[in-house]
Amino acid sequence: MAGLRGGITIGGIAASIKLMKHWYVKEQRNLQLQKENAESQLQLLKAQVHPHFLFNTLNNIYSHTQNTAPVASQLVMGLSDMLRFMLYECNQPQVPLSKELKLIRDYITLEQIRYDEQLDVHVNMPANTSDLAIAPLLLLPLVENCFKHGTSHMLEQPWLNLQVTLDNNRMYVKLMNGKDSGVAKNNYQGIGILNVRKRLELLYPGKHELTITDEEDVFIVNLWLQLDSIPLTKKENAGFKLAYHE
Repeated sequence: MAGLRGGITIGGIAASIKLMKHWYVKEQRNLQLQKENAESQLQLLKAQVHPHFLFNTLNNIYSHTQNTAPVASQLVMGLSDMLRFMLYECNQPQVPLSKELKLIRDYITLEQIRYDEQLDVHVNMPANTSDLAIAPLLLLPLVENCFKHGTSHMLEQPWLNLQVTLDNNRMYVKLMNGKDSGVAKNNYQGIGILNVRKRLELLYPGKHELTITDEEDVFIVNLWLQLDSIPLTKKENAGFKLAYHE
């Protein structure tokens, strides 16, 4: 009996230690997420200085350029709508996947206008994302990186290929872009990409895999992500549309 009581006591102590360790790890992760969220909110607040002034100014520029510079007018309005989405709809932990993908598509559209339609783009995204949600602005830095370190350095035939597919709640993203052979490698170590990696580790532990290949003339991003299903209202599930789209 004494041995049995001793075994139970030891087992209880071991279980308590394991539970305390699990609680500690979970608490540290929560604290880290709170810190990251606080820093993101601080950056957001810095970006929200006089937002009405910003949007009013952009609208005024849009009005003055509609007749004299229609392409510039489209760019201004597109930028205005994207900023509005980032400032006012991305303050939640998750946003509808449909809106995140729409933002990506519209960002690429703006870049196409900037390249005067010389950019060869192939984009394939799911038409139906159901009730899937994703952390806001998680994919945008990956696409921005393609233009910053890839197509913007290509003097001839810049191209980009983006494929997004869904398998139940798992999303697969394959992003490729051409790059000039003279551009230095290791562009995947920039602040934007490092931020994406950090957010994935904090928000999707064990539910993602991001691999980046930086070859001599092509930059390849492969990402799979296990998404959450969240019931969305009709308004939340509506697509995000730039004002200038026909």
